[in-house]
Amino acid sequence: MTTLRLNKLLQPAVALAVIIVSALPDTNLAQHCGCAPSLCCSRWGYCGTGDAYCGISCQAGPCSTLPPASNVLAADVVTETFFDGKIGQAPEGCEGKAFYSRGTFLEAVGSYPLFGRVGSVDDSLREMAAFFGHVTFETGHMCSINEIDGASMDYCDETATQYPCNPSKGYYGRGALQLSWNFNYGPAGESIGFDGLNSPETVATDPLISFKASLWYWMNFIHPVMDQGFGATIRAMNGALKCGGKNPASVQAQVQYHTEYCNQLGVPPGDKLTC
Repeated sequence: MTTLRLNKLLQPAVALAVIIVSALPDTNLAQHCGCAPSLCCSRWGYCGTGDAYCGISCQAGPCSTLPPASNVLAADVVTETFFDGKIGQAPEGCEGKAFYSRGTFLEAVGSYPLFGRVGSVDDSLREMAAFFGHVTFETGHMCSINEIDGASMDYCDETATQYPCNPSKGYYGRGALQLSWNFNYGPAGESIGFDGLNSPETVATDPLISFKASLWYWMNFIHPVMDQGFGATIRAMNGALKCGGKNPASVQAQVQYHTEYCNQLGVPPGDKLTC
């Protein structure tokens, strides 16, 4: 479980995301969107027009790149048997056994209607397999809620001035995808509706917020690269630590989970599995 100690966003996409958010005018703040019909709800939960709002991962409104949703529903794919087959492999003493549940996951998915619904049916199934592949790897079959030894890690990026760290809080990995860093907790909280900077522990105490935070991260950073293969999702998650031959054993373990879950869903795992 030492592999949970991961820096999730040492990626160029982070800098771009921070730039986009910092460029948004204060008059357009809208944590939960609810925008006027003429405005787009951006990936960060703000209302406005232009590429920063209506482009990649636009959530609602006259989005310029919003693809048609497929008819695949998470409730039909992530059955009790499928979900229990993951968490059921966690040891009985795991904190996650009484925390993560299929019902809460499906409730959280309701806030992200494009999760697993873009592209062909096979694309949808592969995305759900990929999501649970990463969840399994990050949490040990949903055993962990909090990153092991996370409290001893420094996940405060002081250059992310829009999301200043609370010195009494830790921004280590929590939840199904182990959300980390102040520059993730801040915007995730704004989008979902909790105080990510002053109450990051909410991701580890509220199961619904926990899954929503993981899906927020997924839809903003992983979902946009799904069409590039599973290897691209590894790169987007923690490529600086794993890709380019830095940790081949870890990469192969993630590929194995993804492939196994694709097999369970009856879909080919796709090309470009490694990074």
